[in-house]
Amino acid sequence: MEETAKRRILLGITGGIAAYKAAELARALQKNNVEVRVAMTEAATHFVGTATFQALTGRPVALDAWDAGVPNAMPHIELSREADAIVIAPASADFLAKLALGLADDLLSTTCLARNCPLIVAPAMNREMWDNPATQRNVERLRADGIAILGPAAGDQACGETGMGRMLEPEALLEAILSHFAPRRLAGRKVVVTAGPTFEAIDTVRGITNRSSGKMGYALAAEALAEGAAVTLVSGPTALAPPAGVIFVPVTSAAEMLAAVEASIGEADLFLSVAAVADYTPARPSARKIKKSDEALRIDLEPTVDILARVAARPGAPFCVGFAAESENLAEYAQAKRKRKGIPMIVANLVQQAIGRDDNEVVIHDDAGAHPLPRAAKAQVAAAILSHALGLMASRPPHAAVRPLQQAS
Repeated sequence: MEETAKRRILLGITGGIAAYKAAELARALQKNNVEVRVAMTEAATHFVGTATFQALTGRPVALDAWDAGVPNAMPHIELSREADAIVIAPASADFLAKLALGLADDLLSTTCLARNCPLIVAPAMNREMWDNPATQRNVERLRADGIAILGPAAGDQACGETGMGRMLEPEALLEAILSHFAPRRLAGRKVVVTAGPTFEAIDTVRGITNRSSGKMGYALAAEALAEGAAVTLVSGPTALAPPAGVIFVPVTSAAEMLAAVEASIGEADLFLSVAAVADYTPARPSARKIKKSDEALRIDLEPTVDILARVAARPGAPFCVGFAAESENLAEYAQAKRKRKGIPMIVANLVQQAIGRDDNEVVIHDDAGAHPLPRAAKAQVAAAILSHALGLMASRPPHAAVRPLQQAS
C-alpha cells in the first residue's frame, strides 16, 4: 500500500487459543503500512500477554473501559473514532453473541457498539460451538447487519477434534483486510443473483421442491454487495434473512423466478445463477386439495424454462456463472452443462457434501479447466468464486453491449 493510503485498524482480541496468531497478524498489517492499535478482553490475556502487542505496535494495549488516561475518560469513543476499521481476531462464540445482541459489558464490546467504522470478525472456536444453531443464528444476524465475517476454516483444532472453526491463517486474514480497503471491483455495476429452491404446486397445499437452503446464493449476494455492486437477489422460499442493502425479490415457482430474472437482468453485468430451480413442474396443478384414495395418483410433469440458458442467449448478455449440484461424475456433468448452456464458468459440487451445510467444497470449471477450492465456510467460498469470475470478466474481450470491467488498482 502507498503511504498516502495508510489505514488505521483497531485489532480486537478475544479469549481463545488462536489469540497467539493475532501477534503475527499485527506484524503483517504494519508491514503493509497499516497502523495498528490493540484492544483485548480480559479472557484474551489468559492466552497471550499485553506486553507482546505493546512491543509489536509501540502503543499501549487497551483493556479497561474506565481508563482515566484517555481524553474525556471515554476510551470506547476514542478507540472507535481513530480507527478506519475494527478487526476482531479471534472472535469467540461468546463475543459473536454479544455483537449480535448489541451487548456492551467490557471495553471491546462497547467500542464495537459505539463504532462509526466497518467491523470485521474472524471467528475461532470448537467445531461443535461453530455448528451450534445459536452461533449460526448470530452469524446470520451479523451478516445481515453488514458485519464482514472472515472464515472460519476447517482443520485440526486445539481440542484434538477436526472440523470447521479454525481461525483463518494470518496471511489469509491480511489479504482479506487489505482487500477491504481496496477500490470496490464492482462499484457502479449491477449483479443479479438467484438463490434457494423453487416450489412447484401440485395442488393448493402440496408441491415439488428440493433441499436447497439458499446459503450459497445469499453468501454470493453479500459478497457482490461488499464489492460495491448494486445487487438484486431473486430467491425461492428459504429461512434466511436477505443481506441488508440488496434488492430482494421473493418468488415461489420456477415461472415466477424466470419472470423476476427477466425483469431484473436488463443492464446487468454479472448473473450468478445459484438457485436450484425445478427441472419439471406439474402440467395441470389442481385448484383444490387432492383427496387421498386407494387409487394410484398420476401427475404429468412438463419441463420448466432453463433460466440460465435463456439469459446467456440474450443479446448483450451479462457474464453468466452457473452452478451444478451433482451426485456423481461431477467434472463430466459440470463441463457438459457449461457447454450446453453456453456459459464461461460453472461452479460444481456434490450435493451430499453441500446441501443445507454452512460450509462447501467446490470445483470451478472454465475454458482453462478445473480449479478446485478447499472446503471452507460458504462466505469464504463465495469470495473465491466471485474473485474468479471477476478475473475472467477482466480478461475476456468486452461484449459489445457490456462495459469493460475495470480492474482495481
